[in-house]
Amino acid sequence: MTFRLLLVEDDRTMRTALTDAFVGEGHAIEAAADGHEARAALRSQRFDLVILDVMLPGPSGLELLRELRQRDADTPVLLLTARGEEGDKVLGLELGADDYVTKPFSLRELLARVKAMLRRRERPQAAGVQQFLLGTARIDLAAFTIERDGVVHALSPKEAGMLSLLRQNGGRAVSRALFLKDVWGGDQFVGDRTIDTHMLNLRQKVELDPKQPRFLLTVHGVGYRLVEGHERQS
Repeated sequence: MTFRLLLVEDDRTMRTALTDAFVGEGHAIEAAADGHEARAALRSQRFDLVILDVMLPGPSGLELLRELRQRDADTPVLLLTARGEEGDKVLGLELGADDYVTKPFSLRELLARVKAMLRRRERPQAAGVQQFLLGTARIDLAAFTIERDGVVHALSPKEAGMLSLLRQNGGRAVSRALFLKDVWGGDQFVGDRTIDTHMLNLRQKVELDPKQPRFLLTVHGVGYRLVEGHERQS
């Protein structure tokens, strides 16, 4: 299947190499050399995916991302960031970027990331359940991974099941009994302490400060709930 991509990269050599690579993959490419060209393209056309360098002449990649998300919440955006631009990565994810690759990167890695994003584009109903962000943590339930600050942590099947159940409940409290029933299959040898231990492990992987969680909150006397925003535990 042919997809229409927008590539925004001010380095001419890299822009040409990436354009050739994506055309070789069978995609239609619109290439922009600066923020002004990119802004015009984004305002006049729709794309299946945008590959956006953060540092650009004219409007920056983050400015363009902010503008795009004000009118389009769905088009996937992959950021290209330079090593050491940690703040740009975090802000980009907060503004609505779907993924990022840090320069210097391998062409193989970039093509793999793009291919994965386009597969999710074809099957948005599955992607919404399997992959999501909690702050700077990128969670992939299908791959059983959490990536935060460039470090990938493995998710156990039970941890992935807990996150999936929390997300299905949309911010409502999930009782320990429901975790036991839905994730552990009603195993009579598993108790509340097991649930709490798994939650402690999840917080170590997801939260910037596990002792002051922002996303995986305790509901005293009940269980836990997931907050996909900036609410803090009281």
